[in-house]
Order: sequence, then C-alpha cells, then structure tokens
Amino acid sequence: MTTNGPRPERHPDRMTWWDTTWRIGAALFMGATFWLFTVAVAYPEGGPEPEGWRAPWLVFGDPALGLLAAGLLVLRRRWPIAITTLTTLLVGASTTAAGAQAIALVSLATRQRWREIVPMTILTTVMGLVSARFIYPEPDPLPLWAETLINFLVNVLIVAIGYSIGSRRALVRSWVERAETAEAEQRARVARAQASERTRIAREMHDVLAHRISLVTMHSGMLVYREDLPDAERREAITAIDTNARAALTDLREVLGVLREEEGTGPLRPQSTLADLSELLEEARAAGTRVLVDDEDVDLDAVPEYTGRTAYRVVQEGLTNARKHAAGATVSIAIAGDPDDGLRVVVSNPRAVGTAHEAPSSGLGLLGLAERVELAGGRLEHGWTPEGRHRLAVWIPWTP
Repeated sequence: MTTNGPRPERHPDRMTWWDTTWRIGAALFMGATFWLFTVAVAYPEGGPEPEGWRAPWLVFGDPALGLLAAGLLVLRRRWPIAITTLTTLLVGASTTAAGAQAIALVSLATRQRWREIVPMTILTTVMGLVSARFIYPEPDPLPLWAETLINFLVNVLIVAIGYSIGSRRALVRSWVERAETAEAEQRARVARAQASERTRIAREMHDVLAHRISLVTMHSGMLVYREDLPDAERREAITAIDTNARAALTDLREVLGVLREEEGTGPLRPQSTLADLSELLEEARAAGTRVLVDDEDVDLDAVPEYTGRTAYRVVQEGLTNARKHAAGATVSIAIAGDPDDGLRVVVSNPRAVGTAHEAPSSGLGLLGLAERVELAGGRLEHGWTPEGRHRLAVWIPWTP
C-alpha cells in the first residue's frame, strides 16, 4: 500500500480556466442579485412605474452592461487598473455590473498598492452615488452623507477582503520561493559533496597505488633493460613485481570498499602514519632506492595521527617521484619539528644518475598532495634548487 505525500502548494500567480470561470459566474450571480434588489427598492410593488427611458434601460441596457463587465474580467490580470476603472464606470449606469466591479476591485486590492486602491475606492463610491441618485433614484432616499458613508464602508470591506487575499498569496509565494531556493541549495550542496568525494577518492587512489605501481614499473623496467641480470636477481625482481602487484590489488580493494559503505562516511584505508615510515623505507630500499633519513629531532610515534598521516603521504609521494624521474639517485629525507613550531618534512634528490624505464606520470600527484597539505593547514613548496636538487618541502601544524 502506498501513501501519497502532502499535496504541493500551487503557485499563487498561476490561474487555471476554472479559476476564471467561477469568478465570472460569481460576478454574474452577484450582478443579478443587485439588479433584483434595485428593482425591489427603486420600484416597489404598488409604487410608481419607471418613467421614460428608465424602464427599457432597466430591462435591456443594464443587464447588457453587466454582461460586458463580466466579460472584461478575463483581462483583469493583464490590465488590472484599466479593467477596474472601466467596470467601476459601468457601475454608474448598471447595477448588474456591480458584481464584476466587486471582483475586479478585490483583484486590484490583492496587489496591495495603496496608490491604486485609494483612488479606485473613491471612484467606486462616487459611481455608486451616481447610480442611486440619478439612474435609479429611490422614492425615499437616505441623506447624502449616510448613503456616501454606507457605500464607502462597503467598498472598504471589499478592499479588505482583497488585501487579505493578497497577503495570503504573498505568504504562499514566499513559501514557494523558499522551497525552490532550498532545493537549489540542496542540489548545489549535493554536487559539491559529490565532487569533494570524487576528489577524495581519487587522491587516496593515487596515494595508495602510485607507490606500488612505481615499484612494479621499476622492477619490470629493470628486467627489460638488464638482460645480463643473474638468475637470483631476476627471481628477486619477479618476486618483487608479484608482491607489489598483489599489494596494489589489495589496496585497491580497500579503497573501493569505501564506496560500498553506507553514505560513504567510512575511513579510507590504509591510514598509514609516520609510525609506519620504517616499513615504507624498507620497501624503497628493497627496490634499490638509496634513502638517507634524518629524523632524530622528532619522536615519530608522538606525532598526532592526522599530521603524521599527511607527512607520511609527503614522504611516499617524494619517493614515488624520485623512482619515476630520478632512478638511481639517492633520496634524502629530513623530518623535524615540535608542538610549538609544527612539523617540517623535506624530501630531496639530485637528477637521475642513470637510464631507466620511466613510469607513466599523471601529473596530478603533487597537485593532490598540495590539496591534502592545504586541508591540513600547512604549506608546500617544490622545485629545483640552484645546486641541481629537486626539493619537496612541507610544513604542517602540529595538530593534536
């Protein structure tokens, strides 16, 4: 069994054919009522009969103008002031037009513009007096001031109804606009979250896999270009390729596993920190990279996890780039810092000292690393020094 949600609020400025039809019908009904009331009051049973032109006008002219006024209501939203003025002038000669004029005056009042409402209210009062005093004079009329006051109060009531409807429409319009704005902002937030999540996953994919793939590429390149390798070294290279390929596949499964977690809020793995630096250095040395480390001034185990994770990625990216672009060169790593001054990591290496098979580069490694460091509140610099060494320097705040 399915349940329907709440019916959405229709936009107040949208008119259907039924909205126009029932308003015209109401105008004709009120006009006919006013016409009958005029006949009963101005010419009561047993009283004097209409004289001269008033009898045929009451029977034919008055209803005709009433029908014309009702037809003009179709255009009241396109030309609200003109239609209201025209129907008000018709009221001076036709009581049947009073129904349409009331509808037009209500519609004008919904605009809530007093510079339009006040003159139209005065004009309506005047036209009502013209009809009552000259077109259909009553046998025993009220004093002029009393009749003027009654007409004015009736018109004020009509304006108040229209103004109230306009306030309701303005409120509904604000609700609709707020809902549309909220939906647009929600779509923008979702789009930003999706873009951020794609960037986060891409960054993790690069950090996790680039290191492994660079090792596989280096060993495979060595097998291609070194045909004179002893069997023992060849077997070691093949073993390293197999080991790192399997490790890369495992890391890939761990990263993609995040996509299967509900709402994608689970931690991305592996979450290595500086405490795992020795394992990273052993892998690099086993692959043939000479690494010099200076980390005596800092206790790696005391570095906060988030800071240590970012620093680990810096060292990993530095080693990966050195293997790609400076194979055979010695990589120097300096780590220093304290809670007051923050953590400083510098990875440097000279240009390549030999020819080797270079792994394909995406060109996005340093960009992703710069974004990661920036998110951690740090700074990153990289480039070639005058001494001909490539230097990757990062400062990260000692975030607890």
